[in-house]
Amino acid sequence: MAEASDDAKDIEKLYEYGERLNEVKDKFQHAEDYENIIKAAKSSNVKARQLAAQLIPRFFKYFPGLSVNAVDAHLDLCEAEELGIRVQAIRGLPLFCKDTPEHLSKIVDILAQLLTAEENVERDAVNKALLSLLRQDVKASLTALFKHIESVDEQITDENLRERTLIFIKDKVFPLKAELLRPAEQMERHITDLIKKSLQDVTGAEFKMFMDFLKTLTMFGEKAPPERVQELIEIIEGQADLDAQFNVADGDHNDRMISCLFMALPFFEFPDERKVDLLKNLAEGSPWTSPQDSRHILPSVVQLLKKTMPLRKAGEEMNFTSVECLLYTFHHLAHKAPNATNSLCGYKIVTGQPSDRIGEDFSEQYKDFSERLICVEDLVRATMKKLTQGMADHNKILGAAVSDEAKATIKTQKQNTTTGLRTCNNILAMTQPLHSKTPSFIGDKRVKLSWKEAVKPLPPTASATVGGKRPLGAQNGAGSSPAKMGRGPGSTQNSFSRSAGLQHLVGRSGARSRGRGHGGRGSGRGFR
Repeated sequence: MAEASDDAKDIEKLYEYGERLNEVKDKFQHAEDYENIIKAAKSSNVKARQLAAQLIPRFFKYFPGLSVNAVDAHLDLCEAEELGIRVQAIRGLPLFCKDTPEHLSKIVDILAQLLTAEENVERDAVNKALLSLLRQDVKASLTALFKHIESVDEQITDENLRERTLIFIKDKVFPLKAELLRPAEQMERHITDLIKKSLQDVTGAEFKMFMDFLKTLTMFGEKAPPERVQELIEIIEGQADLDAQFNVADGDHNDRMISCLFMALPFFEFPDERKVDLLKNLAEGSPWTSPQDSRHILPSVVQLLKKTMPLRKAGEEMNFTSVECLLYTFHHLAHKAPNATNSLCGYKIVTGQPSDRIGEDFSEQYKDFSERLICVEDLVRATMKKLTQGMADHNKILGAAVSDEAKATIKTQKQNTTTGLRTCNNILAMTQPLHSKTPSFIGDKRVKLSWKEAVKPLPPTASATVGGKRPLGAQNGAGSSPAKMGRGPGSTQNSFSRSAGLQHLVGRSGARSRGRGHGGRGSGRGFR
């Protein structure tokens, strides 16, 4: 009974301290009352601690000299064993920033760490507290939140905390963008910059989540200027890591490439050089695309094919390398989802599925696609004739060349011509089967992409190993490092188009040194 009486007296005193601080004007003269409230945070009385959780933040602004002690005591209450005390303390955290905004970033940081709470009522209190602070200062709050998503100086952040922070941003922040991102121009730019910084190390699902959100912002909307669209494209391009040699044995690399290409195809506003890089990677990855992805990507590929293949010969220009890439991609995707081509190209492939759409009339699509194929073949044959004549001319000039520089130039021209002829032969090999209303799609490796040089076997001395270990600097088969994101300057290349005559874009070669990317997280999270 005596103990109960003492507990009651403690509660009564706390109410007395609170009422006095609430009534007096010169609150700073009653610092002792506030100190007693802070001390109550360590009381053995549960109700006293719960009341202290209410009073500490309420009078915090009046006693700057006691701010450190007050915050420390309150954080202890946020970690109390009793759920009721923790919830009350969490609800009070935003009050620390109401009149002292300099504490906001720290409080947001604390609340973010509390997102890992297991109790629903506790996590709900954290969500509400964070939203309260976001409405108070969205810029500072977002900056503090995103720090838990980034990996700074190669230090891996706590995975559970990172995931909970991402969930909060996705479920609570993104849906309120119209309310929170004000003024729109300034805040949309701020959150875009935070997202771009966070993309150095994300999973495939996270990358898609961020990209889907960015595309909803006004700055990237339908009326966005070309430079804004280009910014989105560059984000996708950076994730795809087009400068890296395509590594078919790296599942992470394949998944990332396919996902990025799928996102990029609707925009397809790349500069010509980067556009061909993108299409080359698309072609090289297409044999490993799943049937489901093939069905999703095919409409965009067919649309690009129609843009790339002219409908009439007169006055039309055609980039032969782009056509080769897209036809190769089309064949491999269509091989896995053949009936998807019925509505796209007017074919009549029966698989017995409702998606066959055999009863519908797609004759116009077939006519359009067939005419483009015929036009492409005519252009290819005319170009092959010029290339063959050019090769003979190169041989004559090479015999008459005197200087080493002149010989080197002619040899490069011959190499480009040879690659150009391979491109033309590939295009014809891929267009001819497509004239039938029930074509057979190439799903094997009978067509070798023109820029893919045959791998020459190493001489025995070069491939030998010492003591069972690989020689210094050797690569592990199809790539020795995990697929990571990073960009650097690329080599300058020519593009093989009708207007460019006999020049041909030769593929980039060599793996590059890159920074952290999709496969770079120590926990094994890759682009999935």
